Amino acid sequence: MTRYLGYLTNAFPVWVVIGGVWALFQPEVFTWFNGPWIVWGLAVIMLGMGVTLTIDDFKRVLVMPRPVALGFGAQFLFMPLLGWAIGRLLNLDTPYAVGLILVSCCPGGTASNVVAYLARANVALSVVMTMCSTFGAVFLTPLLTQFYAGAIVQVDAWGLFFSTFKVVVAPVLIGVGLNRLAPRVVAWTLPAAPLLSVVTITMICASIIGQSSEAVKSCAGSLLLAVGLLHVGGFALGYLSARLFGYDKLIARTVSIEVGMQNSGLGVVLARKHFADPLTAVPCAISSVFHSVIGSVLAGWWRLRDRK
Repeated sequence: MTRYLGYLTNAFPVWVVIGGVWALFQPEVFTWFNGPWIVWGLAVIMLGMGVTLTIDDFKRVLVMPRPVALGFGAQFLFMPLLGWAIGRLLNLDTPYAVGLILVSCCPGGTASNVVAYLARANVALSVVMTMCSTFGAVFLTPLLTQFYAGAIVQVDAWGLFFSTFKVVVAPVLIGVGLNRLAPRVVAWTLPAAPLLSVVTITMICASIIGQSSEAVKSCAGSLLLAVGLLHVGGFALGYLSARLFGYDKLIARTVSIEVGMQNSGLGVVLARKHFADPLTAVPCAISSVFHSVIGSVLAGWWRLRDRK
């Protein structure tokens, strides 16, 4: 049973792509998953991340501080700058430009840990980096969004801060607490937790795409190009920066995956809650499709290279 759950979980790019395309043509299948469902859905994803963490995971930061610091810096330096620059270069409409900046300012996505496993990278380092960028995002996502998007639209940095704390930090800390206090219950539910996260993120992204299906179709070319460039740039800069600092290919792969994959679900929740135009959430939803597909393709390519 565990093996089949693993197969279904590892196919998460397929489910996200299917959900996104389906939502474009039959949005009513997914648009019911809206409002508080999306907020609670992200909370479930972050709780699922929390129950996989232990106190020892936090201690690992002290064991490998340099690669963690490199990934953290690259995450919050390269990606926001890329998001802003691509939006300007392609002259995106205001809500799409703001949405692209918002998702570029989000922390690493929980799916990065799955991709790191598939790529035979350093999974422990991936988990620690995701954890650090997630907690760092409570302060940095609002500040960076205000810095890069504040000239385009008014950004409520304090509102973003409180929302990020509620939907990110609180569920993760609850998950860590459950892992500590009820390890048997966590061990029983853990095999199904990653698949639940995959289903939830698929529903979140398909719902957002479905709600804006006509708008997405009308400007699909520039929007898809912008999101694709953002993630390709993130994967490339993450890998190159690690190699420039002298790290081996496994750490370089891990940094690449962490920088290239964003917590798009968080971007969706923040966009819907704090920006008036619902189209702001669309780049965040499309982002989940792109980083999942690119990350999985890269993982497969790296595995093939290891066999040579």
